[in-house]
Amino acid sequence: MSMTVQNLLVELFVEELPPKALRKLGEAFASTLLDQLKAQGLSSNESRLTSFASPRRLAAHVTNVASQAADKSVSQKLMPVSVGLDASGKATPALLKKLQALGADASAVPGLKQQMDGKAEALFYDSTVRGVTLADGLQKALQESLARLPIPKVMTYQLADGWTDVKFVRPAHALVALHGKDVVPVQALGLQAGRTTKGHRFEAAKAQVSLPDADSYAATLLQDGSVIAGFAERRAEIERQLQAAASKVGGGARAIEDDALLDEVTGLVERPNVLTCQFEEAFLEVPQECLILTMKANQKYFPLLDAQGKLTNRFLVVSNIRPDDASAVIGGNERVVRPRLADAKFFFDQDRKKTLESRVTGLARVVYHNKLGTQGERIERVRAIANVLGAQMGGDQLARDADTAARLAKADLLTDMVGEFPELQGIMGGYYARHDGLGTDIADAIEDHYRPRFAGDALPRNQVGLVVALADKLETLAGLFAIGQLPTGDKDPFALRRHALGIVRMLMEKDLPLSLPVLVQAALGLFPQAQPGSVEQLTDFIYERLAGALREQGYSAQEVEAVLALKPQRLGDVAKRLAAVRAFAALPEAPALAAANKRIGNILKKAERADPHVNESLLKEEAEKALFAATQKIAPQARSQFEAGDYTGSLQTLAALRAPVDAFFDGVMVNAEEADLRLNRLGLLATLHQAMNQVADLSRLAT
Repeated sequence: MSMTVQNLLVELFVEELPPKALRKLGEAFASTLLDQLKAQGLSSNESRLTSFASPRRLAAHVTNVASQAADKSVSQKLMPVSVGLDASGKATPALLKKLQALGADASAVPGLKQQMDGKAEALFYDSTVRGVTLADGLQKALQESLARLPIPKVMTYQLADGWTDVKFVRPAHALVALHGKDVVPVQALGLQAGRTTKGHRFEAAKAQVSLPDADSYAATLLQDGSVIAGFAERRAEIERQLQAAASKVGGGARAIEDDALLDEVTGLVERPNVLTCQFEEAFLEVPQECLILTMKANQKYFPLLDAQGKLTNRFLVVSNIRPDDASAVIGGNERVVRPRLADAKFFFDQDRKKTLESRVTGLARVVYHNKLGTQGERIERVRAIANVLGAQMGGDQLARDADTAARLAKADLLTDMVGEFPELQGIMGGYYARHDGLGTDIADAIEDHYRPRFAGDALPRNQVGLVVALADKLETLAGLFAIGQLPTGDKDPFALRRHALGIVRMLMEKDLPLSLPVLVQAALGLFPQAQPGSVEQLTDFIYERLAGALREQGYSAQEVEAVLALKPQRLGDVAKRLAAVRAFAALPEAPALAAANKRIGNILKKAERADPHVNESLLKEEAEKALFAATQKIAPQARSQFEAGDYTGSLQTLAALRAPVDAFFDGVMVNAEEADLRLNRLGLLATLHQAMNQVADLSRLAT
């Protein structure tokens, strides 16, 4: 059989696949298939892979696939010479048995090689292994590919014989395997490979789609089967049609952007057809978040927004059929959505009959965590923290407003609307607070207190919202740290890392006048079950998140360590400290000063006691007098710049210490014999160390 290289196509035709998983299933099916062919030498590095996935098919097209892999010469170690040959050099029974197992006989003995293997000589048998045929290799590749599919839920179904059980994501009905024009005789899920598949469930031009060869797969399916086989092509076509339909509506209208919804709809249709529908304008009195959510989540519709981003009473449907007269399809979708919108309107109207205030007592009956009590108890803790923060940030008025917002922030959990759509918690509270006449500050704070909910999310809009959001996140962290529910490895079921990052962002970006250790202390003080050491533990956890966030922003590990080693209490000035460190590190004096700082730190660590105190009359050497004089002059200047917030200036002032510090280490013996001299010199170094490390721990910059 001569080896030919052609393109390969494999398709599995199945019943409708789970739409949210379709993209992943298609990519996994194709890439595993290619990896397996490559591993068996049937495809090369030049082979190109195209994956296809539609609701009813998974397929892969691979270029440059051989009908048979090349033969390989292999050398196999048999056994030590002493075991395989007797004293006269004849083959032992053990050797003959081994050769027989490999399909050889005694005639192979003279051709065996003897080579050193470790300390003894061993016998090696050289042979040629025939390359695997495409039929065998593809069979193995297909089995592996199906076995490794990331299937969300496996189904069990019976084959036509009514007896054999098959387990797979959905029942499979046909298998295609074409190498060029030829069918490759493989099997999977009880199916024999052929060249026919089926097209669109309702609109295929032919009942059976016969594929002439591997390369005409997509074109034939489109022509005879009315199916766009490629996931990416179908997704792009839906996007194009959504834009066209929106611009036809006019007035700057645009379909809502939602990648997950687009992926899901791409997994639901084989040939998309976008239609424009509408609902009664009266429904627009309901908050648009509710209407948008019900249309997207329940119906997979794309709501249309106007140029200002406000919801209109039009929406787009991605249909799987193209009737000449689409009015029946449009009417059907409009009929289906109406009760959904009516439900949302009913929930909204019912909820507004009760004030948020009247719901608060009900939270005492909602369990928050079996070790941390009810939502009612939790709110009391959030209020306590909010009062402390509010007073520190803006005095009595802010504390009072924050207390009100914190008391009402969770009341919307008991509304019908949030019961139906948990994603709307906070948002509905804001609407109901406005309806209750609580004013914009409180309403916005209730809506915003979950922010930032994810990386890159907006922060709360006003001071009240910031206070309640900080208090809410601190209470969550403190409570779970108090009962020892810390995140481990990649497991973080309570999203504590996200909460900590939210706290870091608010403190930094809003430059709040709050001390992080004081916040943590205030929060953990509310939990009698907190272990000693949990304040340090939680503070460190938050600093770790801060360090990670700063490294992602492009600061070097050294810069971040230098600033965070001092555990700056107020996170708002961390960015300024980092900028100062970066400017300092660029100075010519920086490397020498950082190295000296590290050396001083090490000397002070070893010293029994070193108070930053100098007795001038005990200074003997010129170099120590000069260093003392320089410190007396430079330290107060650097300190006043530091206190005025000029961190960059403060560090640059310290650069003048480089020469006297170097001279001191060259000419002065720190650990002098006489105790008073030694202590005085250590005191000088301690004074210097204190003066140098106010903005950052400069020793961390030493290479």
